[in-house]
Amino acid sequence: MSGGTYTLVLERRADDAIEVGALGERPFPAGWYAYTGSALGSGGFGRVDRHRAVATGENDTRHWHVDYLLGDAATAIDRVVTTAADAECAVASAAEGFGRVDGFGCSDCDCRSHLAYHERRDRLLHAVTEAHDAVRGDATAASD
Repeated sequence: MSGGTYTLVLERRADDAIEVGALGERPFPAGWYAYTGSALGSGGFGRVDRHRAVATGENDTRHWHVDYLLGDAATAIDRVVTTAADAECAVASAAEGFGRVDGFGCSDCDCRSHLAYHERRDRLLHAVTEAHDAVRGDATAASD
């Protein structure tokens, strides 16, 4: 599989509101965010390269909600976690109890949000890593 599910771990260095396409203006406090998406199309994980280009200002086209957040100068990609499985919603919902931006990144599913927030990087990164590890374990068990 050349694609699957990815999570962008983002650092937000300022408390600002950002206009997020059709969602309108939303507040984004400083802290740590985890955006989970799918890269199942023909480009696979190349979508992550596109997100990096938006974050660095090399691409200013906004297709998805996360592009508006990435295009803001106070947001930076800290790391990317990937899994070669179709598990976007399972990974996105794993960080229950974390702050959420309602409707963000989930216009094609029934999830509340695909963007989680926490003030502490270690807590957010732990939840993201565990969610991806759980999916990898399920995928391994299913193929054996």
